[in-house]
Amino acid sequence: MQARGRRGPHPHRGPDGHGGRGGPHGGRGSGRGAGRGGFGRPGGWQQADLPTAEDAPAWFTGRLPSDWFVGPVEVSVDREEIVVTGQLPPVSETEESAAAAGRISRFREDTRAERMKIAAEAEARYGRTISWGAGIGDTQHLFTHLSVPVMTRLRQPQRQVLDTLVDAGVARSRSEALAWAVNLVGQHTEEWLAGLRQAMSEVDKLRAEGPQL
Repeated sequence: MQARGRRGPHPHRGPDGHGGRGGPHGGRGSGRGAGRGGFGRPGGWQQADLPTAEDAPAWFTGRLPSDWFVGPVEVSVDREEIVVTGQLPPVSETEESAAAAGRISRFREDTRAERMKIAAEAEARYGRTISWGAGIGDTQHLFTHLSVPVMTRLRQPQRQVLDTLVDAGVARSRSEALAWAVNLVGQHTEEWLAGLRQAMSEVDKLRAEGPQL
């Protein structure tokens, strides 16, 4: 399975073989026929234009070298990006977190060429930028990954919430405050959001199986 319209090398590829600015879609806003990422409401993103990534966890499990990670790899998917993270063998209990950070850094350098090759295959298959991460215990590092701008309109009471977070030093800007708020909501509603994504995924399956207009 392959993304619609085969892509060449990404013009803003980062040092780990990831897309840079804008991700696999070149950063342009999209109208009708812009793609759909497995969940969301019908309208802007159409499933026919963006390959499904439901089998991405299985694909990466089969594709990644078996000696890279300890235990199953974690694969997180949205419309723009697939983030692949795994746990490395633990360091000695007598070693500090700096040793874990150093081992993660070594893994990043040693596997760079192979990760770039795998990322290219996955981007062609799923039409999304591939990003990587690794961890050892409580030390978790995400390598180069996308930061996608999201346009929104907020009324004064909502802006005041963001400004309060900025004034209190929780965030440095309204943009950072909004990201903080989204993270907080995600932490407290993770189970509900997972159920919502699953429900929307089933809707997408039924829509795809229906008659084509």
